[in-house]
Order: sequence, then structure tokens, then C-alpha cells
Amino acid sequence: MSTLTHSDNRALSLSDSQNSLLNKVCGYIAPNWPLDQMIAVNPFWEMRHMPIEDVSARLDTLCNANMLMSKDFYLQKYNAGMITDKHLADAATLLNSDFNKEQLLQALRVDVPLVDWHNIADLLDQQRNKHKMAWHDEITHQLSQFCAAHYQQLGPMLHRNDTKAPSELYRHWLTVIQADKGISIVMDERHLNGYFKQLPTSADELIALTLKTLNIDNDSLELYAHSLLLDINGWASWLAYLRFQGQLYDTPTDEMKQLLAMRMAWDLVIWQYLTDHDSATFKQLQSQWQQEKALVVERLHAHKLAQKPLWVWAKAMELSFQYPLNEALQTATKAPVTNAQLQAVFCIDVRSEVIRRALESQSQHIETFGFAGFFGLPLEYQENGSAITRSQLPGLLKPAIHATQTHKDATLEASRQNSATWQSWSKSAPSSFSMVESAGWLYAFKLIKNTFLSKGDAKKCTPTDWQLTQNQQQLTLKDKTDLAQKVLTTLGIKELAPQVMLVGHASHTTNNLHSAGLDCGACGGQSGEVNVRVLASLLNDAQVRQALKTRGLTLSENTQFIAAIHNTTTDVITTYDAQLDDNLKKWLSVATQTAQRERLVNIEPKLVDKSADEINHAYHQRARDWSQVRPEWGLANNAAFIVAPRSWTRSINLQGRCFLHDYDWESDGDFAILELIMTAPMIVTHWINSQYNASVNDNHKYGSGNKILHNAVGGNIGLFEGNGGDLRIGLAMQSLHNGDKWMHEPIRLNVYIAAPQSAIAAIYNKHTMVKELIDNHWLTLIRWGDDNTLERFENGHFTTVAPSKERA
Repeated sequence: MSTLTHSDNRALSLSDSQNSLLNKVCGYIAPNWPLDQMIAVNPFWEMRHMPIEDVSARLDTLCNANMLMSKDFYLQKYNAGMITDKHLADAATLLNSDFNKEQLLQALRVDVPLVDWHNIADLLDQQRNKHKMAWHDEITHQLSQFCAAHYQQLGPMLHRNDTKAPSELYRHWLTVIQADKGISIVMDERHLNGYFKQLPTSADELIALTLKTLNIDNDSLELYAHSLLLDINGWASWLAYLRFQGQLYDTPTDEMKQLLAMRMAWDLVIWQYLTDHDSATFKQLQSQWQQEKALVVERLHAHKLAQKPLWVWAKAMELSFQYPLNEALQTATKAPVTNAQLQAVFCIDVRSEVIRRALESQSQHIETFGFAGFFGLPLEYQENGSAITRSQLPGLLKPAIHATQTHKDATLEASRQNSATWQSWSKSAPSSFSMVESAGWLYAFKLIKNTFLSKGDAKKCTPTDWQLTQNQQQLTLKDKTDLAQKVLTTLGIKELAPQVMLVGHASHTTNNLHSAGLDCGACGGQSGEVNVRVLASLLNDAQVRQALKTRGLTLSENTQFIAAIHNTTTDVITTYDAQLDDNLKKWLSVATQTAQRERLVNIEPKLVDKSADEINHAYHQRARDWSQVRPEWGLANNAAFIVAPRSWTRSINLQGRCFLHDYDWESDGDFAILELIMTAPMIVTHWINSQYNASVNDNHKYGSGNKILHNAVGGNIGLFEGNGGDLRIGLAMQSLHNGDKWMHEPIRLNVYIAAPQSAIAAIYNKHTMVKELIDNHWLTLIRWGDDNTLERFENGHFTTVAPSKERA
């Protein structure tokens, strides 16, 4: 048996240029948050410095991943009249493309033969006996199963009883795989397992040896390494999350290169094994491998050329959404609310647009606002009597304030404790739907009771006070006042109504591993309950109000702040810690009925003729149904982020497709609020939009497949579809497709900002992240002027968007 070491017995090391390229590639993988903190992420976020077209061609070449829809999809849209000749012509102009209509249609009808990059496992699988396990499948399975066990910190299986066993990822993997005698049997390759025993014990040395053995020069290294990480992208995304958290909390950790070494080790072992045991196959592989390296750049270029007409189609589909919205904005009636009796501040989540319209439609004295879902409070929350804390703010940010209740809420605590054991079991790796079989008829009765007999009434928390600390010190009155002032200033309400309702949101689903993804993405995959209750308590505090008064912010004694939660599954708004008058109760009830009826077309069309009570009952039953795979549509079909006063959009039915963030530039003297919006909420909405788009464009690579087959890994790390394969990221098919059609149209986010040109340009020039998103076509930014003119912003320049009548 040959030895897998350098011929002169000296350990190899990586050069500075190799290390630089490897670190660059390892940085291309975007983080994926755990299930209990699930937030939407752009899976291509770390490649935003490249044009989106280049990223698309790269991924298509390296791992056959799609960032565009199929040709049939665009053709269907064209034949249905949703994409018109005008859309195509305008899209071609915007992209500086010479394609005419006939060429664009021909591109959809003709398949251009393209050759993808193939790694060593792929090349061997092309000629492997079909009765043997495929190399690619076994590599993915072995690495994935190891990572699952490693990060769950399971014991005997991973030789953790051996005190000499290293905890470092690569070395731990090496310990495990060297003891695995079953690999030779599974692959039907005698003595294969022996080759793992010869691998270097250092990840860097392993990589250096692989690059030398496979003759990978610096010209090929980046694409080769990237293709291997994409091979196990789910676990790479988990390591990117751990890396991100390490950076956020100043505890650096980065095991991405070690995962890459583990994947490279398989290439090295296969190469050497074939050298010793199958010279004919090895010679063929050697020839093919030289060709792969020589032609990879050429193939990359061919994929980019083949995709050029498809990007015109993608832009045309975006214009098919953008043009009607542009017309609505350009002709909107701007009607500010006067003498408001109720003001309701909602999260900017697209699902709030429907309920806001339903609330506003009842009175000209009802005013609603859109604000980031964590309501400006950088909180982490610790439940009374629990050692666990959870963040209540966007994943991009670090919590600064620790919130706890000063007394236990017995009703809520009992409910959580009773369900904790079942939830823990139902999220364990071998369970989910199979849990019911194990629990037997007693749990079957519980499911039947919850689904059909429960009344589904929301449990109201008893009034409570909040203890707020920072660095283990209680917030002073000044600290609280600073916090309240910052929130009120950012919110920008000029004259407060007698009742100001702060409305967070949450979802209610049963037996759903992606349930956190339906809660507030801005709150770390949590309900916004804690944020609104803390903020209402803060703003109702007499001492804080008196301190605000000395700073020129006077809150009327008649103004009451009310904490509330919008249940996005049922559209019920539940209030906390406040007594409601009959008028407000009626407004909330009617808003629920109106929103429920509007959403029926996508939820349960057959109920359209039913009574309000019957519809309400159906929504609650849907939320409690453990077998329901489509409890709600979440943020599906999101398409735009509008930063403007609500009075500018109040007269428009935005169909639950727009994130709405209130903003009045005239009250933002130094444009600090606009800068905050463009560098935080705009990024969050882009992430949400990108996650939905990626999950539709390629559910196999960037979605999570069939929800019925989901099994949790490590309780909350992530999930498998079935019992193996790579860790899945993104959304399940049931969250995107109703069985007949896609419920989300994959179009890039359209951002509309009502602010002066100079302010937008200054923020664009200051923040590289914003500049990259705009210039590299990851989103479209349009300025909405006070005179209703629209101007597209790209590469630092504004271009007037023609009025709708000129586009007809």
C-alpha cells in the first residue's frame, strides 16, 4: 500500500498565496442560523462584491445550482401575458443587451449544451458500477453524519471517552474515520479504510499534500476549493454561522478550512487508492482531471454567455411587478391623518400590510406606522427561573440590554413547561412525524384534542414590570430615558394619539420545525412580544416621561402605550397589560375579520362564502393542526421595501407584497435615521427576499425540500430531509408552492426611498455593503420624490423613470 506523505518525508506547508486564496474561498459561504433562531439569510451574501450574474454563472458551473428560473417558467409567463414585449424591450435596454424579442424567445426554446465542472468523485461516478454506492453520495453522507454528531457532542460513537481524542474538527473527524471499518464494505472497495490511517494529522498539511498530489495550481485553487465547499454547503453554512457569532461576540472561531480539508481528504484517498488498485481507471481519471482543470475558466465563460438572455427575462419579470407599482405610487393620493384617535405601530413584515389596511379602512382617525420588528430595543430576554437567554433583535446585531420579568407569569410559565418536553422530543433527530408512532394512542388523543377540541383562545400574560440591565447593572433613569428618546425620535410620530398600540408579531403553528422562521425575522426568529411589552412599559413610566419632558419631548398624560401581538396565522391581535375601550375592541375585531377574508384566496378559497365566525374557526384550527404543512404563507411573494410616510401609500392596496417603513426625511436633519434604515432594515428585507428567491430558484440546493420528511439535527442546529444527506438550508417546498403553482415570484427586491438625492448618494458612497448591493444588481433602488417622480439609482447616478402613460 502506498503512503500518503510527501516523498522526502518532510511535512508540506501552504504558501502565503495558497492560504490567501483558501481564506478568500472559505469566506464565500454565508451563515445559516439554527432552527430556534431561524432568520432569513441571503445564501450568496458573502459574494455580494461580485455582480449577481457572475455569481450565478459560477454556481451553475461548479455545482449545477440555479439562481434563475427554468426556461419553461419564463415562457409560461410570456404566454400568459404577464411578461410583455414592452417588458422585454425595456429589460434589454436596462441591461445594455442587444437581444431582440425573437432572439429572447429562441433562447427559451433551444437548449445550449453546457458542461459543468466535475470534481474527482463526480468523474468516477460517471463510470461507476450502478450497483455500488456512488462516491459523491457516500462522501456527503459520511461528512454530514460526522458533523451532526460532532456538533451535538455525542459521546461513545465519536470516541470522546478517549481523553486523547482531539476536539478540533479535522482531527476529530480523522480519529473517527480511521476507526470506521465499514467504509470499505459500504463502498465495496477492499482496504479503502486503511488509506485514511495515513492522512496527515494537520488540516493545513492535508490540504498542501492534496494540492501537490492533484497538481492544483493557484489558477485552479479558488474554483476547486469553492466547488468542494459547495458539495457540502449546508454544513459549511453552519460553520459560517459559528464564525459570524464568534466575530459578533469577540470569540473568534473558524473551522471552515478544516471542513474543506475533510472534503479534500476524500479526494486524496480516492486518488491514491485508484493508483494502487485500479490503474486503468486511474489513468482515465488522471486524463479527465487534467481536462477539468484546463477547461474550467472556459466553461465558466460559456455558462455566463448562456445565461445572458435569461437575465433579460428575469429583469422583464421584475418590471412586470415594478411598472404597476410605479404607476400606483406616481398617482397616489397623499392624505395625512389628522386628529388620530388610535396609532398602531407594526413591524415592517409584509404580512402586516394587509392587517394595517384592514384597520385603517374603518376610520380616518386611525393611523398606522411601520417600524423595525425589534422596535429599536437591543434586547436579550431571560425567562424567569430559566438559565437560557435569547436574542430579540436582528441577527446582524449584538444585544446590549438584558430583560427579565420581575415576577413569574404563572399561566404562561405553566404552558411553556408543559410543552417543553414534547417540543424537545419532537425536534430531536429521529423524530418529528415519527414521534407520534412512538408515543402511541395517548399522544394521538392529545393531537386530536389540540386540533379539534381546543378553543384556541390566546393566553394573556398578567401585567408585569420589567428589570432591564446592562453589563449586570440595572439601567438608570437616564439610561431608560436615552432609550425611550432614541425610539421615539427614530419612530418620528409628530403628534401622539390617546392610544398608541405597539404591535409585534408571532406565528402559531404546530409540529413545525420552521416555526421560528414564521415569527419575526428581525427579532432573531422570535415573537416580538418581549420587545413591545418592554417598550410600552418604558414609555408608560411616569419617571421616564418626566425626564423626557425636560429634554423637550412631552408625552400627554392621556397617551397610553399598549403592547400587542399580531398572530400572522390567524390575524388576531392580542393586547397585553392594558384595558381596552369598546371602540378599540371593535376596530381590532373588524380588522381581523377583514384580513382573514382577504387572505382566504391563498389559504382556503372554498370558505369564501362562509360566515366570519366559521372563517375564524378555520384559521384557528389550521394553526393547531399538527398535520398542516401550509399553516400560512409567511413572507412569500415579498417584492418591495418602501421607505416613506404611510400617508403616501395609505390609498394603495399593496397586496401584502411590500415591507413598509415609515420615514419623513424633513424630520431627519443629519439623515442618521435614513442611514440606519439603509444599513439595517434594508439589509434584513434583502435577506428575506433573497432567501425566498433562492429557495424557489433551486430548492434542492438552497431550499429544504419536503417538510413532511424533516428531521431536526441536534435539537436546533438544522434539519435533514429524511435521515441523511447534507444539512438543509432555506425553505421547504410547502412554504413556496401550493401544489399547483409557486406562491412566491422570485424577483429581486425593489427598494423605494423618499429622500433627497444627495442623502441617498452620500450613504451609498459611505457604506461599501450598500454600494455592492446596488451596483452588482442584488436589488433595485428607486428614489421617490415629493412630487411623485421616480428615479432609478445605479452606479452612483439617478435616472428618471418614465411615467406610466409613457411606458404603455
